[in-house]
Amino acid sequence: MLWEAFMLAQRAIRRNVLRSSLTVLGIVIGVAAVIIMVTLGNGATVKVAEDISKLGSNMLQVRVGQSLRRTGGVSSDAPPFHLEDAQAIASQIAGLQAAAPMSIKPMQVIYGSENKSTSITGTTSEYLTIREWKVVQGRGFNEGEERAGQSVCLLGETVRKALFGSEDSINETVRIGKLAFKVIGLLEAKGQSSFGTDQDDFVLIPIRTFQRRLAGNLDVGSILVSAKDGVSTTKVKADIEVLMRERRNIGPNQADDFYVRDMKEIIDTMTSTTKILTALLGAVAAVSLLVGGIGIMNIMLVSVTERTREIGTRLAIGAMERQVLMQFLVEAVVLASFGGLIGIASGLGIALLGARLLEMPFVLNIGVVVGAFLFSGAVGIVFGYFPARKAARLDPIEALRYE
Repeated sequence: MLWEAFMLAQRAIRRNVLRSSLTVLGIVIGVAAVIIMVTLGNGATVKVAEDISKLGSNMLQVRVGQSLRRTGGVSSDAPPFHLEDAQAIASQIAGLQAAAPMSIKPMQVIYGSENKSTSITGTTSEYLTIREWKVVQGRGFNEGEERAGQSVCLLGETVRKALFGSEDSINETVRIGKLAFKVIGLLEAKGQSSFGTDQDDFVLIPIRTFQRRLAGNLDVGSILVSAKDGVSTTKVKADIEVLMRERRNIGPNQADDFYVRDMKEIIDTMTSTTKILTALLGAVAAVSLLVGGIGIMNIMLVSVTERTREIGTRLAIGAMERQVLMQFLVEAVVLASFGGLIGIASGLGIALLGARLLEMPFVLNIGVVVGAFLFSGAVGIVFGYFPARKAARLDPIEALRYE
């Protein structure tokens, strides 16, 4: 009986190809929209996590002031850090891979007739370890250069291109403000961060050089810390907070004038946000499936009206109500399922193209694909049942008289 109903459904669909195609279009758009939104949303989630991971694995950042979540701003009277604070963290906190003091100042870098406004970062060689940043040409700072505060620098890729283009820059001299610095190394390109900033637009110099020749003080803006693999960053964060409260003479009832930011917390926050947005977009797209279902019900009701005499003839020669019900219900499910298959193919194709254009990973979620197809079939059953029941309950005598 099911096979017979399927064959009758195919015959009815072929009789009205244009109308059936327009009916299917609503399901196609709905299924495709769900797959596109969810697939691109998952890709965005993965990309955000990957981009933040480029900042360095197991990284924490110790900054002056109070967390934005607590006060809505940075405490202006909080004293700055010093090199001794970074050294204390490196020597007294267990499970650390490295700790690096860091200060930043925007300045202009000049080479010949070329110049570039960029960020000058004063730090130590541990910075490259924490940020997992490779020196692709030349070398990093050595201990003597850091201790003596020599005028040497490493260039980010954006600065190198702006100043030197295709020329060799190693051992050349650039001016930062009015001071001359020797280029000893070039850093690998990391591109834009998930926050939209250019990670390669900076110059790296020794922290003591920065303090003596650029800043004119011994202040340290922040301290980067990297935990060893397998070590809990939550414990490291708690240990750093205890140590810094002690070093900064903060009493038991006093609020911290610094905060420690765990990059894993940022990753979790941003990925959870993108997941919520993905689910919201998927739900909005799923509404179009319901619209497609209403279209199926409308067309099936029209089909029942047009085929009243045919239905009456079948019932008059012995067809049972459940057979007529099955015929129209199968027809609705075939329409919805066919639309679901086309929607899946279209959605995956557009999602793949979109992922490439947006330069994000293509993350295929089989569960969403299967769910969208099953949902399209369910739409056919739900919205096809009422027209099918109406057809099955027609009075054969009245149906045969219908003009």
